Amino acid sequence: MLTRVISGIILVIILGVTMLCGGWVLFGATYLISLIGYNELIKATHVRPQKNKICGVELVGYIGITAYYILLATPVAKDFLMATIILTIMGMMLVYVFTFPKYDARQPMAAVFAFVYAPMMLSYIYRTRMLENGIFIIWLVFIASWVCDTCAYFFGVLFGKHKLAPVLSPKKSIEGAVGGIVGSAVVGFLYAFVLYKAGVTFVEGDVLRAFPLIAAVGAVLSQIGDLAASGIKRNNDIKDYGKLIPGHGGIMDRFDSVIVTAPLIYYGAMLLLHLQ
Repeated sequence: MLTRVISGIILVIILGVTMLCGGWVLFGATYLISLIGYNELIKATHVRPQKNKICGVELVGYIGITAYYILLATPVAKDFLMATIILTIMGMMLVYVFTFPKYDARQPMAAVFAFVYAPMMLSYIYRTRMLENGIFIIWLVFIASWVCDTCAYFFGVLFGKHKLAPVLSPKKSIEGAVGGIVGSAVVGFLYAFVLYKAGVTFVEGDVLRAFPLIAAVGAVLSQIGDLAASGIKRNNDIKDYGKLIPGHGGIMDRFDSVIVTAPLIYYGAMLLLHLQ
């Protein structure tokens, strides 16, 4: 437990500094986390025909991730991001076809999932931070995920009676899930109120309404992401995705809810706050 707490504190400090810096610091960190997350999923879903040897399908994914992030950092080239995703998927299909029957069909399909699920969705952390007033909006990602997780735990311990997903995660309760959503919404409102009192203004949109709503919807998705990541581990008989973060596991163990929350925060902020 002590190891988990200490590593958690260190992780929060690193993330805090990274988010405040933004720019190339955050870009590099997001790219690195994406590569690690992709690698963990590749191992977890048994994409490699030979256990400890990088395969062609996996390699195409690394190239695709790198190309995607290069374009992401190049404003004039952002229109080609979707083309990069399509070409990467096509590249994986080519490897599958021309090395047949080296791969079972489920392996390249899992590689495509790993490519989109971790690197592409995690990129929205960087994209959210680079929005107008992104330095303030980015924290909603963690309010909707980690605050939700904490509130859900305590509400579940105190009031939990009805199982949320009894087979997949027996310890999670409906009461805990509702508590997590409410907790995120409340913290989102308090955060917006502090910004409002501090004189932080947005061009358009009511922050006092937008932030709690975005945080609440994000909290719903964060719990789905958490359960989905647990399901993948159960299907593949593994306890953790990795050992990178002592007491927590791998990147996918710690960022499972953030992955699905980040895109929602990005698009929610653009919609409700009319950002460009």
